[in-house]
Amino acid sequence: MAEKPQPVRVLYCPVCSLPAEYCEFGPDFEKCKPWLIQNAPQLYPDLLKEASTDKLAEQLQNSGLSSGASDGGATSAPKQEEVKRLPGGKIKKKSGTRFQEKQEVVIEKVIRNKRKCITTVKGLDLFGVKLSEASKKLGKKFATGASVVKGPTEKEQIDVQGDISYDIVEFITETWADVPETAIFFIEDGKKVPAA
Repeated sequence: MAEKPQPVRVLYCPVCSLPAEYCEFGPDFEKCKPWLIQNAPQLYPDLLKEASTDKLAEQLQNSGLSSGASDGGATSAPKQEEVKRLPGGKIKKKSGTRFQEKQEVVIEKVIRNKRKCITTVKGLDLFGVKLSEASKKLGKKFATGASVVKGPTEKEQIDVQGDISYDIVEFITETWADVPETAIFFIEDGKKVPAA
């Protein structure tokens, strides 16, 4: 009688949750390396060599000797970036020092299909305005469609159907008192022009 085939046992990495032989293609191979060296050394023999050279270099530094590859200025570690993992393995990085963006509202008229216009409003969120509420107010005031979309720079902006670029300045300053007219700019012919 033939022997019954047994299921294949797959070793999964607890760090990236991929099979161990696919860790090198995953998003966190650097974090997986210590676990792979300990639990699956036969899959990555190069990691064993790398780990032994790293330990040797560390021992040399601890004893006061320096290896030829390291320079004295590299002893201070650079600031770590805060990494946030999104679904699907994508990584969102936040640097430790965030620069403050200029508080300004930029209004741009974009022409589509030769006759249709869209007015984009960027930067209202920098003044503490909720974009979803602002898009509803703009849509009601100008009787058009208005929605919050992600722009080309991955920042949210409001797209309003129609050419309302000059009427919108007065509406913004009346509706949201925190937004001064001096902070509102138009983009005309690729140049930023103050609205005031």
